[in-house]
Amino acid sequence: MQYNVKIDAFEGPLDLLLHLINRLEIDIYDIPVAQITEQYLIYIKTMTELKLDVASEFLVMAATLLAIKSKMLLPKQEEVLFEDEYEIEEDPRDELVEKLIEYRKYKEAANDLKQLQEERGLMFTKPPSDLTEFAKDKKPEKDERNVSLYDMLAAFQKLMRRKKLQRPVATKIARQEISIEARMTEILDELKTFSGRKSFYDLFPNPEKIHLVVSFLAILELIKRNDILVEQEENFGEIFVEAVLKGAEVVGNY
Repeated sequence: MQYNVKIDAFEGPLDLLLHLINRLEIDIYDIPVAQITEQYLIYIKTMTELKLDVASEFLVMAATLLAIKSKMLLPKQEEVLFEDEYEIEEDPRDELVEKLIEYRKYKEAANDLKQLQEERGLMFTKPPSDLTEFAKDKKPEKDERNVSLYDMLAAFQKLMRRKKLQRPVATKIARQEISIEARMTEILDELKTFSGRKSFYDLFPNPEKIHLVVSFLAILELIKRNDILVEQEENFGEIFVEAVLKGAEVVGNY
């Protein structure tokens, strides 16, 4: 069975590295290359398992990290220039750190501009209208999302580990092919019927790997279409999913 989904949330390898640095609470000026490389490769492997197109720059960064890691393992050499004068080798991480700091500046500036745009979007020149009759039927919308794609990938990694540990030693599961569109419909119907927040892990009842992958991609596509909301109350905490009720659905439920 083929399943191809295009995800536009990846901003590049530097964005992924910054996410890992923040998540692991690492000093950007003193990056433990072995640890960051291991985590980076785990994310690349997860993207590959999900059949997501891994852009070439992600692979180039992986090769760069491995090269830096190799240089860090070599003993430092001091070159004698003149008597009592030595030249110490440059830190192989310097160039990467410089790029990350520069990228972080632009990312923070972009976030500031986005916030200004959102604040400006709240200002209207149209005279206020009387919306009293709709107030009791309108459910407040939740526009803020505090869960990134990287958080979703981390949750999926944890899910795969859980399923692997819970899997019996010998089992036989009948293979059942399902499309992403069909799985999206099932998940959305399940969330609407449940009428409330549901744990991310509860949306993966079938332990078969292909079903886990299809379900995960279906959830990503539903997020992209603004059909569901995902929330995380604290860093590294459990992720909850909720259906977005629109138009007639809101009126029909009240």
